Amino acid sequence: MPVQFVYGNQDFIKGVYYDFGNTSRMISASRFDAAIQAGWTDRMERGLFRYNLGDLQTRVLPGPCGFVAQLNIKRGTERRKPQEILSIKQDFNAEQFNFNLINPDEIIFEMMMDTEEGHESNHQPCKIVVLVNVSPLEFGHCLFVPDPSRCFPQVLTKFAIQVGIQSVLLSSDPAFRVGFNSLGAFASVNHLHLHGYYLKHKLNIEYMPVRPLLPEKGFYTLVGFPAGFLFYTESDSVDEVATDICRVTDFLVEANVAHNLFMTRGCSPCGCTRSERDDSLSRNGVRIAVWPRLACFGTKEESALNVALCELAGHLPFKNKTDYERSTESCVIETIQQYLLPNEDMLELEKQLTQHLSAL
Repeated sequence: MPVQFVYGNQDFIKGVYYDFGNTSRMISASRFDAAIQAGWTDRMERGLFRYNLGDLQTRVLPGPCGFVAQLNIKRGTERRKPQEILSIKQDFNAEQFNFNLINPDEIIFEMMMDTEEGHESNHQPCKIVVLVNVSPLEFGHCLFVPDPSRCFPQVLTKFAIQVGIQSVLLSSDPAFRVGFNSLGAFASVNHLHLHGYYLKHKLNIEYMPVRPLLPEKGFYTLVGFPAGFLFYTESDSVDEVATDICRVTDFLVEANVAHNLFMTRGCSPCGCTRSERDDSLSRNGVRIAVWPRLACFGTKEESALNVALCELAGHLPFKNKTDYERSTESCVIETIQQYLLPNEDMLELEKQLTQHLSAL
């Protein structure tokens, strides 16, 4: 039987500090971090991964976007071949690879909220299976899979969003991030899952300025590159915000619009100033970026810079040394721009989503 990780509201960490460069301020690992990191390291030492991650070459590209570039050649050459995706609404196919077929030793634990506080119902699972990503992007790279036996396709549910946000709140390390790729947005497996990993570098998304759309629902639009939407929540409003995020992603699925999400500790949209990017300030909440984008179907080219949740958030995993060494901020922006919706389409979508959320 897998290890059970049961948590409650008392486990959410409120005082998290952004100061990756200050070794005098050591971060005490939360119970969640300790379980993820110990389980992940154990599986790496036991040889369950497709490659040894090692210390990745990393550099921050000069420029205001602060892109964090990393060289990870083996992820391009050693990982399982991604599935061919043909539709944003593609049905689950038990004949293709899915997370019911993994080695059980890859499971770190089963994660569930205390039943007195949880959200169990007849319509959704009450547990998340947390397993190592055997082709890791970064330290601690794991997958959050809502009850794999239910065979959900790669379409977000409120429960998955809720647990993603809660996972960020359970971590005392601001380096822990969670993300999601829809079908048509470089999801590699059509079986519902989110990614989680540690990246010890600041990202612009953590403090990027926003323009309010429906601030009472925590809904904003990002003022900066790349264009997208932002939700913000602290631990007392996760359920409500997860509901509204799911309404947005359901709307996008019905409209056949591919999308990526990224969840991270970040600055509250209210009163966040540009100067806070360099301050060692406590961050109590989670920023959830939602990027509608142009869909890409077929099998992705593994040697290329495929624009998905990491790249849109400013983390660039390069799979060849030439691109890693030669890429500049301007050429990365040009690449990302090719995957974004045209400005007029984004403005129309902004209108539609604001009306959609206002009516509910």
